[in-house]
Amino acid sequence: MKRALVVVLALVATVAAGCGTDGQESVLDKEKIVVAVRPDLPSVGFRRPDGRFEGFDVDVAAYIARKLGKEATYIPVLAADRQKAITDGRADLVLATFTIDQERKKEVLFAGPYHISYQDILQRPDETIKNVRDLKGRRICNVKGSNAADRVVKEREVAAQLVPFDDYKTCLAALKSNRVDAVTTNDVILAGLANQDGTGLKLANAHFNEQRTGVGMRRSDVPGCEAVNRAITEMYQDGTASRLLHRWFGTSGLDLSTVAVPQFEGCS
Repeated sequence: MKRALVVVLALVATVAAGCGTDGQESVLDKEKIVVAVRPDLPSVGFRRPDGRFEGFDVDVAAYIARKLGKEATYIPVLAADRQKAITDGRADLVLATFTIDQERKKEVLFAGPYHISYQDILQRPDETIKNVRDLKGRRICNVKGSNAADRVVKEREVAAQLVPFDDYKTCLAALKSNRVDAVTTNDVILAGLANQDGTGLKLANAHFNEQRTGVGMRRSDVPGCEAVNRAITEMYQDGTASRLLHRWFGTSGLDLSTVAVPQFEGCS
């Protein structure tokens, strides 16, 4: 009887080790994982006409999946739906310019960050915006689901006018047609948009508000989070992170002279 009990307890322990802390399946237990990426951000996460996804976030996701020994499939997710993609079970991982903040951590677990960038400002060629203070009284694009424009008003206390748009495609069109004066978000997003547009839109190189971009996961999947962190560490140590950053942003004017392993948030 005692031997049978020991066997049962051992089986329970084995199952628990591969599951999230709530008993749900971890990404480590799956042969195939679903990764949500952006379809609308050139050089970051972009869906090509043939339906395939490309960009820095997509390449990072593919690297992580390989390190986990998983087959990855990709689905599109816009800024407003990133948390929901995790909480409703549509995606196992979200790599979609998902900046880590305390409010979001109430709903999702973050591995990483896998990239540190800064908030910047994109403007028309004839504009002279140099820093965040120059946005006072200006109309800035407020993309649904992104907190970048809110941070200008609330954290930096700049009295800018926020004009809402559903995505960056419509936001960029508004900038070029003088319906807004600036777009502000992660510098890599802005660099990709400017490169694709090709009409001379320029970065202010204002570099404010550090942006810690993480991998969104189900809150209970601590074992999976720790495994993703190990993969991100390897990505920096073996030079892959640097190669990917130079591949996608090497001609954008971003400072890529130092590519160091980011300090992780911790999987709890």
